[in-house]
Amino acid sequence: MAIKTLIPCESPFTNAKQDATNAFYDYGTPQSHSPSYRLAYDDLDFIMRDELRPVRLQLELLKPELTQLEHNIKSTVVIFGSARFADPETAQKTLQAAEQALNAHPNDPTLENNLAAARHMLAKSRYYDEARKLGALITLEAKKVQQSLVVVTGGGPGIMEAANRGAADVGGKSMGLNIVLPGEQKPNLYITPELCFQFHYFAIRKMHFLMRAIALVAFPGGYGTLDELFEALTLIQTQKVRRIPVVLVGQQYWDSIINFDALVDEGVISRCERELIQYAETAEQAWRLILKDYTVSVKKRADNNNKNTTTS
Repeated sequence: MAIKTLIPCESPFTNAKQDATNAFYDYGTPQSHSPSYRLAYDDLDFIMRDELRPVRLQLELLKPELTQLEHNIKSTVVIFGSARFADPETAQKTLQAAEQALNAHPNDPTLENNLAAARHMLAKSRYYDEARKLGALITLEAKKVQQSLVVVTGGGPGIMEAANRGAADVGGKSMGLNIVLPGEQKPNLYITPELCFQFHYFAIRKMHFLMRAIALVAFPGGYGTLDELFEALTLIQTQKVRRIPVVLVGQQYWDSIINFDALVDEGVISRCERELIQYAETAEQAWRLILKDYTVSVKKRADNNNKNTTTS
């Protein structure tokens, strides 16, 4: 007797969205006016209570996760860097305005400081260019080999904008993981809209940076960049995540603010832990380091699979 294929039927229950839509709260009675009468998940005041923090943490973990699954995002390259670095065009205009202001009011100390800051901004704008090139390069190379490899940034301006912009330049998707902050943080215009997320919890945001990462690239940055960099290095060091390449762009900058060799000399990290970090000066160099590591990793996995098959 042939076994018939059973077609799954729709759930007999109304879903939560339908109930929230159909719910009618105001019957003109004290009971229906009471906040306790609202559906729990449709009651914002209830959801925002301190006691519901574990629920909000879970929701913040699930929302980006489910969305990425729906978009078939399997692998990412994470790009960190300062929100304060402008693109070269903007930096050049700022410099010209500062020069004109000082010419009009020579020997003004404030304007002299503004001019020095504008020159510094223009010099640092090369990092914006390299981040933009890297975003484009990763996206193009992924298309060539038909791999799901998506650029991920913190979603804000500066280096983050540049990397998202590079992906958009070549018609690719990219992700932005924004976080609620008093300043500097609003989604840049180059993130793929359906992959633009906002977080309240730094911890959950950091998890999403690394959950699909095959590499991490850090451009010069401040406290936020350092925080994200050292979080990742600590997780790799303690084997809480698999080892991935960590590429620092601009060795002169990084050597000037962090003495990794001194950490080895002091015995607080080992030589092999020092070697978790690699350096690049250009987008092309950074991509070569990522590709080299990725190729080695794929070969190792294939060799391990062959060994397991032979053993069994």
